[in-house]
Amino acid sequence: MSVILAIESSCDDTSVAICNNGKITANVIANQTIHQNYGGVIPELASRVHQQNIVPAVQQALIDAKVTKQDITAVAFTRGPGLLGSLLVGVSFAKSFALALNIPLISVNHMHAHILAHFIDDPKPAFPFLCLTVSGGHTQIVLVRDYFDMEIVGETLDDAAGEAFDKTAKLLALPYPGGPLIDKHAKLGNPLAFKFAEPQIPELNFSFSGFKTSILYFIRKQEKENPNFIAEHLDDICASVQHSIVQILLNKLKKAAKQYGINEIAIAGGVSANSGLRNGLQQTADELGWKVYVPAFQYCTDNAGMIAIAGYHKFLAKDFVGQEVSPMARMEF
Repeated sequence: MSVILAIESSCDDTSVAICNNGKITANVIANQTIHQNYGGVIPELASRVHQQNIVPAVQQALIDAKVTKQDITAVAFTRGPGLLGSLLVGVSFAKSFALALNIPLISVNHMHAHILAHFIDDPKPAFPFLCLTVSGGHTQIVLVRDYFDMEIVGETLDDAAGEAFDKTAKLLALPYPGGPLIDKHAKLGNPLAFKFAEPQIPELNFSFSGFKTSILYFIRKQEKENPNFIAEHLDDICASVQHSIVQILLNKLKKAAKQYGINEIAIAGGVSANSGLRNGLQQTADELGWKVYVPAFQYCTDNAGMIAIAGYHKFLAKDFVGQEVSPMARMEF
């Protein structure tokens, strides 16, 4: 029997979940809206808001799961990667909670957890499978052989796909967070209206720095000819940019699937909530006979549910850490 309390505080969302014998019975996410005033996450502000949110979030998770503090058998937490100040809040709380109740601590890699989010609900992928993990800071293709036997077979050499969405949103003067707004406008536009070159990166790796620059130059050029270009073509620009990013991701994923002979394909991370990526993945699956897996929306963005399920499998393996554990802004995969 296990009732695991999970803490996620790697960036700007404070999240707490409860996993009762492998089933997520609570997943509370306290969003931070203060960063909208600055067009991006301010680390110092994020850590301060985590301090304000974490106790109420834990209390709400216990209520939602209908358990008490005394029912908890272990505490799982995000150790990294992430913003150090934000991680410190979650790690410190987890250590204190575990120490007070004399229960084990479970350290979780945030990127592993994104992948293991696929084991929260059915259907679950079969090992081995490939997972395209796409978020604001990471773009990776991961070969997943077992719950904690994972290998990065392709990754970005510079900027991530999520950063390409965010940078485009800034160029278009869309408010933060811009990624979901690009998705919203893209649904109304023509994805073939404007063409952007696909970066020619060897093997299974990605690069989005040149892609971002090409969008910048494109918009500057068009605005010189027509100062109202963005306002008049916003939907088409968003649709074209989104289509280009999705094609870059899927082309590498197709290459990886062929190279490893795998048709069990998953996507994870915040950008996996993007409708263009989801639709493109399904179309590719229909063409190539893939079995595809996409987490429920609440488990795509940063959340403690994925930390809880990762913690559950570590609990089964008795993979615990001591009170000397500390957060890591950069953490080996």
